[in-house]
Amino acid sequence: MKTLGVLMLDTRFPRVLGDIGNPATFDFPVRYKTVRGASPQRVVRERDPALLQPFIDAGRALVAEGAGAITTSCGFLVLFQHELQAALPVPVWASSLLLLPVLQHAGVVTVDAASLGVDHLRAAGAKPDTPIEGIAAGSAFQQTLLQDRPTLDADDALLQVVGAAQRLLARHPALTDIVLECTNMPPYAGAVRRATGRRVHDITTLIGERFHALPH
Repeated sequence: MKTLGVLMLDTRFPRVLGDIGNPATFDFPVRYKTVRGASPQRVVRERDPALLQPFIDAGRALVAEGAGAITTSCGFLVLFQHELQAALPVPVWASSLLLLPVLQHAGVVTVDAASLGVDHLRAAGAKPDTPIEGIAAGSAFQQTLLQDRPTLDADDALLQVVGAAQRLLARHPALTDIVLECTNMPPYAGAVRRATGRRVHDITTLIGERFHALPH
């Protein structure tokens, strides 16, 4: 069976079941490669272009180790989607935002609405006016992820993701689908689905669909 390669940010925060960084999230083999120095701050808020080559190098190493597809541990890396795909000989799915072009009426829940912009949407092939809602700025969950804190308040994380989805729908009630940008949000997707009645997508659902469709 093919192996999924995951390009990881350089982080220490907990990886609960459902998180892309927890291998038990998947029902197939997964290999991880951490890109040293790729902090959430540099990727999400600074959009540091100097990180592109280290991600390419790590991707090539994963392919050399047998990875049949590559993904990443941060949806903001959609900015590197085209360059990564051009540099690597296997399918690359840098972000759950790649689902947006195939969803008719979708909005996005993100870890940092102030940092997720039109350029990310364009890199994903999505409409530039796609609705976006972030978790509360400065919340415990956001601080854990963006400041790379060693503890995770799972109750706050649940409240933040569900709350952001509800605010998104309050502004755009016609939405039929919600895409969770952050690869640390899939553990709360079920709660979002129950609270909103909408279809919910994330990096694990994208991988599940596309990885299992690959020839094995």
